Amino acid sequence: MSMQSRSVIYIVLCLLLTACYNRGQQTPDAWDLTEHQIDSISFSTTHHYTQNYNFMVNAERLPLADALPDMAFDTLYVVRGERIVVADIQQVPADTIDSVWVKVARDQITQGWIRESELLAGVSPDDPISQFIDVFSDVHLLVFLAICVLVGGAYAMRKLLRRKAYIVHFHDIDSWYPTILCLLIAMSAALYASIQMFGAESWRHYYFHPSLNPFALPFHLGLFVASVWAIIIVAVAALDDVRHQLSTLDALLYLSGLAAVCAVDYVVFSIFTLYYVGYLLLVAYIAFAVWCYLRHPHYRYRCGQCGAKLKQKGTCPHCGTVNA
Repeated sequence: MSMQSRSVIYIVLCLLLTACYNRGQQTPDAWDLTEHQIDSISFSTTHHYTQNYNFMVNAERLPLADALPDMAFDTLYVVRGERIVVADIQQVPADTIDSVWVKVARDQITQGWIRESELLAGVSPDDPISQFIDVFSDVHLLVFLAICVLVGGAYAMRKLLRRKAYIVHFHDIDSWYPTILCLLIAMSAALYASIQMFGAESWRHYYFHPSLNPFALPFHLGLFVASVWAIIIVAVAALDDVRHQLSTLDALLYLSGLAAVCAVDYVVFSIFTLYYVGYLLLVAYIAFAVWCYLRHPHYRYRCGQCGAKLKQKGTCPHCGTVNA
């Protein structure tokens, strides 16, 4: 591993360990709260947003009523890409469809009421992390991606194996970073699916209030965010090792195969873990990946004269120099 890649990893680790700690919004003493403030806090605890929360509109358009249901009719619309803010929240027990109505505003003129269920179906939190989560949580995207990745990955792997090209697990280079990267993605995907099943409410809260600081989150969420940081760090190290060990063409082929394997890992373990089969597959995959890594030749030394890789000290088979 080169000095340059080590420096990059050290810098990323320092930035991660010195991340700012967000203590959250400070609330006044409970004895000083008004009834409206108590209701607002209670609503925020169960719904994870409250007044002054910002959303981004994802639907083609959302109709806004100019008043609550007893005299409501649609007069205004907000459209895709516009930002809106929650101006008020009211309970309407008489509404049999949804008793929670939310008043949102795009500006001073464009504002109105909409049922919470209709609102949340057409918006996402105005935060890039939340919007990134939306992309990877789309069921239709996952199914489409699974089909494309499996077909494309199988075809690419066949071509690479016939060319005797390097590919992770099957004809790997002398580096453990690609294998670690694949295992990290598989475990992270399984952990993500587990959180969806067993900690859905905590994930929902994270979705509305995301953070990249693993130390400011509950343990299971912090572990997932830490795994994402680890994936980024190991990916940089793997890229650097591939660049130094292979020619440009071979490196591009290897990285293409590595990306395909990582994509398959993500899709397979994020879907099959939802049916509990993913846990057994994860154990089998870890054993398979470790076995594949150990069966490939690994070199611990380099010749001091020509720089060739050596399995052990002694005479270099390339230049004849004795390395003690």
